[in-house]
Amino acid sequence: MTTPASVIAREAARVLLFDGDGRVLLLRGHDPDNPERSWWFTPGGGLAGQESHREAARRELLEETGYDVPEGALEGPVWERTALFDFMRQPYVQHEQFFVARIDASAPPAPAAWTEAERQSLDDQRWFSPAQVLAVDIEVFPSVLGRLLPTVTPWDGNLRQLGEERA
Repeated sequence: MTTPASVIAREAARVLLFDGDGRVLLLRGHDPDNPERSWWFTPGGGLAGQESHREAARRELLEETGYDVPEGALEGPVWERTALFDFMRQPYVQHEQFFVARIDASAPPAPAAWTEAERQSLDDQRWFSPAQVLAVDIEVFPSVLGRLLPTVTPWDGNLRQLGEERA
């Protein structure tokens, strides 16, 4: 009998990155231990050291996509949620803050700086219109992403609590 891994509880930041056409950038990943399951999600990840959510949002966006957005260009946080998920046989409870950024997607990004886990699990990145997000035929996280994108284009200044989501 195996003992379950202890839960990692952490703070995280995510970015809703929009291009000039109003499309949002999503990453597609899978769990290397369960490769038949695949999902789309927003760039982001855990805070490192003493960094703020805003600092982590900027760093994670650059590391995962190569897009460098100044901290001052990040709007928000616009949403907050707690994500409960297992990844690579490790359970997580992750409190997330979401920020909005806008870029000119015609400018090429710098090379991404993926971690080993990201190299094993990231499969694709793609720009989606809000309608395309709603039509995706695999899981999307957060699950309400397609419905809530209009609340940040433009953002009304209100922080929305998305509650808890099990992935």
